[in-house]
Parts: sequence; C-alpha cells; structure tokens
Amino acid sequence: MKKVSYLLLLALACISCNDVVENKDISEVKPKVKKVPIEKEYGFTLNDYEVVRDTIRSGDNFGGILGTHGVSVSKVYDITNGIEDNFDPRRLVVGKPYVILKAKDSISTPEFFIYEDDRIEYTVVNIGENIAAYKAQKPVSVKRKTVSGVIVSSLSEAMESQGLSVVLSHELSSIYQWSIDFWKLQKGDQFKMVYSEKYINDTIYAGIENIEGAVFVHQKKPYYAFSYKVDPESGETDFYDEEARPLESFFLKAPLNFSRISSRYSGRRFHPVQQRWKAHLGTDYAAPRGTPIWTTASGTVIASGYTSGNGNYVKVKHNDTYTTQYLHMTKRNVKVGQRVRQGDVIGFVGSTGLATGPHVCYRFWVRGKQVDPFRQNLPNAEPIADNLREDYFASIAPVRKDIDKIPFKKI
Repeated sequence: MKKVSYLLLLALACISCNDVVENKDISEVKPKVKKVPIEKEYGFTLNDYEVVRDTIRSGDNFGGILGTHGVSVSKVYDITNGIEDNFDPRRLVVGKPYVILKAKDSISTPEFFIYEDDRIEYTVVNIGENIAAYKAQKPVSVKRKTVSGVIVSSLSEAMESQGLSVVLSHELSSIYQWSIDFWKLQKGDQFKMVYSEKYINDTIYAGIENIEGAVFVHQKKPYYAFSYKVDPESGETDFYDEEARPLESFFLKAPLNFSRISSRYSGRRFHPVQQRWKAHLGTDYAAPRGTPIWTTASGTVIASGYTSGNGNYVKVKHNDTYTTQYLHMTKRNVKVGQRVRQGDVIGFVGSTGLATGPHVCYRFWVRGKQVDPFRQNLPNAEPIADNLREDYFASIAPVRKDIDKIPFKKI
C-alpha cells in the first residue's frame, strides 16, 4: 500500500513539473497601429484637413456656400474682391464639383475652397488669412495608341464595338468631313489611326489629346490624313494628305454631324405640310431636336430671325459669290453682323415654321441664285506653304510607317 502511494505521489510531481506556466509582462505587448494612407490631391495633403466634398446645385452661390460653413458675410466680401482677377465666383456652374478644406481645430475653420473648372483644371481659393486664388491642373499623362476598324453599319458603331470613346468617332469624322460623305459609308470601308489619349493620375480617362495620322479606305480608295502644326507660335494645326494637299475645303459637306438626308434639292416635291407640289430649293437633314447646327464656311451673319415658313433661321454671307441659309431651328445662336468661322455653332435643330419633324433645311446660293450644293464645283482651302513642305514630309514619315504597320480589320 505504501508502495502504491509513493508511485502516485511521484506521478503527480511529474505532471506538475511539465505544467509550468510562463509569466509574461503584459506591458511588453504593444497593440498594432493601423497606418493611415497619405492622401494627396490638388497639391494638398488631405490628411491635414477636414475635407468637405460637394457639387454646385441650382440656386447655389459662392457666398451662400461659404456662409453654410461659417464664413461671415464681411469675409465673403473681402474674398470676392481679393480674387476677382483670377476667379469669378458669379460663374459657378451647376453640376461642377467643389471641395472645402477645413483646419482640424476646435471650430473647423474653412481655409481653402477648390472649384473644378473641368476634369483637369481647377481653381484654388485661399479663404483664410492670405486671400488669393490660382489655377492649377491635375497630373495628366498621355498614352499613344493605335486602332483599326471596319464599317458594318456606321462609324460610331464600329468604334463602340471595340469599346472606344464616341469622341474618337467624332474626331475622325471631323478630319474627313470635307472629303468623305459619312452618310454614304459602305459596309467593308476600313480605317486605321494613330492617336493619343489623356489620363488623370495615369488611370482616369480624360479625352483625346490629338490624332497624329489616319487612313480611311472608302469605296476602295485610301484617304490619308496627317496632323501638322502650320504655325508654331499660335499652335494652329491642320490636316493634310500624303501629298501635302489640305483635307479642308472651303465648305463643309453638311451643316451638322451624324444625321441623314431626309429630302434633297428638287424642282418638284410634294410639301408634307402644305400638301401640294412645289420646288424644294434646299437639302433637309433629319436629326434629333437640339443637335448643334454649324456654318459650313466662314462668313458674316446677314440674317437671324423668324418667319412663319422658315421658323427660326440664320443666313450667312461667305463672300460675293456664296451664301448659305439654315432653317427650322429650335434656337438661334448668332446675331446679325456677327463674324463666324467654319464649324461655329449657329443654332440647334428644331421643327419651327413649316416642318413636320426636327431637321435643318440647308439652302445654298451662288451669285444670288439658289442651287444644289452637291452639284457645285466648290473651292478648296489654301495649300501648305512651299517653305514648309520639306519639313512636313519629314515629320509625317514615321507616322505613316506606324499606320501602315497596323493590320486592317476585316468583317
């Protein structure tokens, strides 16, 4: 019995020896501190401020916005007078974002008002002790890209099928608007392009920077286009073909973009409103209401008004030979005597006057007589200057090489 008791005590002693508890000093265990990422924007470290983000709403004004955040009326007056040379607070646009940076003090004192003029440019207003305003830009990178496409139904559809911006189709159509009729594109027409896109902070798409060159094969004929800076001082850029001939013409082929011809110039047409046969001395372009209408050539506005037949209309004299007129606008955008340049928006598509639906009736005069513009041998734009031709050919050579290396997309 004694032997059994001895063995039992020995076993308990062994268990106790193996069950040693290690004592640790709790003060040595340090909690993990989560690092707050440094956030920088508009040239500021936002972590140093209380940040308020909002958008200009209908009825908002500069003083009212600042007043909501504790800025006194007298201080708003001082700020407005102090920044008038760099920023006009009366021109805040509904929908534009703005940011207010406040000090991290006991009363959250407003120190900066930041207004986004567009996706890239912004204005910083110091509303603290040192009142001032300055304009700046978000960091923008430019990425060079290439694209190849084929027409199945339309240019915009060809772009969208590849996930490309509709802006790119407008840019391409603008380049070729003098040489290609985009209402007569054929299935199988092809295009290739070298262009650059802008990105904010290297990730956010911000639009087209430029198109270096392109080729559009229409009805099996290639049309090359290359961008060239004809005036380095002003930065003026035009497009020319592979022989240095201008793509631009004295007249645009149409007074608006991406529409359809609903009625052509005719000596006899049944009028849909008056219900009788009469001459139609214009070309009708059907388009959604509000579509911008532009002047097809530079000139001076000699009429901008309203009649029961024409509705809202604008008439432009281009020189002693040519005059054009644009009818049935929902709204006019120019005044008599105003000088307009080719492509300027002079009004918007509507159905005022004798019209059954939204369209623009485009009328064309040669020496005072109305004619069909599609049957006229119209003048071209000025060719590239002789002293620039050598430089032009040298500058487009690498761009053409890049374009020709791009394989054509097929249906």
